[in-house]
Amino acid sequence: MTDPTLSRRQFARTLALGAGALAVLPGCARLGTSAEAVAAGRDAAAWDRVPGILARIQAPRFPDRDEPVTAHGAVEGGEVVATDAFRGAVEAVHAAGGGRVVVPPGIWLTGPIHLLSNVELHVSEGATLRFVTDPEAYLPAVYTRWEGVELMNYSPLIYAVDQENVAVTGGGTLDGQAEGEAWWTWKGPWKDNRHGWTEGMPQQREARDRLFAQAEAGVPVEERVYGTGDYLRPSFVEFLRCRNVLIEGVTVVRSPMWLLHPTLCTNVTVRGVTANSHGPNNDGCNPESCTDVLIEGCTFDTGDDCIALKSGRNADGRRLAAPIQNVVVRDCTMRDGHGGVVIGSEMSGGARDVFAERCQMDSPNLERVLRIKTNSIRGGVVEGVYMRDVTAGQVADAIVRINFLYEEGDAGDFPPTVRDIDVRRVTSQRSEYALYLIGYPHAPIRDVHLADCRFAGVEQGSVIEHVEGLTFDDVTVNGTRVS
Repeated sequence: MTDPTLSRRQFARTLALGAGALAVLPGCARLGTSAEAVAAGRDAAAWDRVPGILARIQAPRFPDRDEPVTAHGAVEGGEVVATDAFRGAVEAVHAAGGGRVVVPPGIWLTGPIHLLSNVELHVSEGATLRFVTDPEAYLPAVYTRWEGVELMNYSPLIYAVDQENVAVTGGGTLDGQAEGEAWWTWKGPWKDNRHGWTEGMPQQREARDRLFAQAEAGVPVEERVYGTGDYLRPSFVEFLRCRNVLIEGVTVVRSPMWLLHPTLCTNVTVRGVTANSHGPNNDGCNPESCTDVLIEGCTFDTGDDCIALKSGRNADGRRLAAPIQNVVVRDCTMRDGHGGVVIGSEMSGGARDVFAERCQMDSPNLERVLRIKTNSIRGGVVEGVYMRDVTAGQVADAIVRINFLYEEGDAGDFPPTVRDIDVRRVTSQRSEYALYLIGYPHAPIRDVHLADCRFAGVEQGSVIEHVEGLTFDDVTVNGTRVS
């Protein structure tokens, strides 16, 4: 009688023939049974830390005071720019000790909105808040972080820096109006150029390269000034160095770049948000170098990663040394996107204690369920990543992808560390790979544990290179058990 168990050696690389191919790659080590039990117990116990994290994450509360933007001259209809009205309403609420700036139902047009402490921007159900597409409206430049590097650049569309108790809430829509030449073409050549870029149009590449070179050379942040003629697109909502942040209920569409970008913040709640934007680099939610973050009940349908946890890029990330840590993702729905729950690629400051559970993922345009992307230029330590009770229908690439050969590959002096990854009770119906794990010979991926997982419809099996401490506990691929 044929043994229905697929051994670790058989599973190491099953490329063309799915679970039936038996090629083996070097540099992979499997723990014994007793070590598996220890790993399983350790990873299960890690979830005991979640209640303590959640106890620290408390959404800010605001005084019972409403200030409609119409009281400061805003005119409904989407024709009259209300930037001054929003500024006046925010300043009035802040001066009064806090409350809500209310956007009533209707269509409203504004430039950047800068929030102050104890101010909640409430976009009412039935309201659409549109943002002007003239880049000059987002100057003068403000302190921000662009692809993990600090600089002075265009203001995010909604922005706060060094504030406490700030929020964007309501059942309305935030519309960045970013399509084609309104921001998106600045990406330059991208995939099939479906956003309208053609040869000779302006693009971000030169400024991007200059910014990264400045960061590596240690140029002071205040001297990294960008704006007109540089084409570095702003994030949509960016709260920077803030405490007690809430983003709840809104729908976000047509973002210039990253949609939700809390950065260097503490106590962040993102709840019930719909992110539906398919432009270049349109990540849904990118907490960067934040501590104590809850993302729950959100829907992501995006042009890039659904949720991407970040901590700075290269020298800048190592200089700040501010990890993304204590993150809970739960009850979210992921549709299109490069990955469902992602760490990187800007993760030079490290990532630890990430918990994701009870999510639904399904789209032929969703590429991965769990993804960690890095290389030896980025460096960083990623440890303590836990996923459970996730249901995936179809994904285009792999259920779990950890790749040290991302972009530049092994071309730097900062080999990354990725260890203590636990995936349990994850099911999928269709994917190209089950696992795609590639470390370095000199810096392997360590301690990856899978338990109670069912991966069906896997076309190419798995790719595993330079992984130490890979364990399986009741895992099947195409109905065949992996041991």
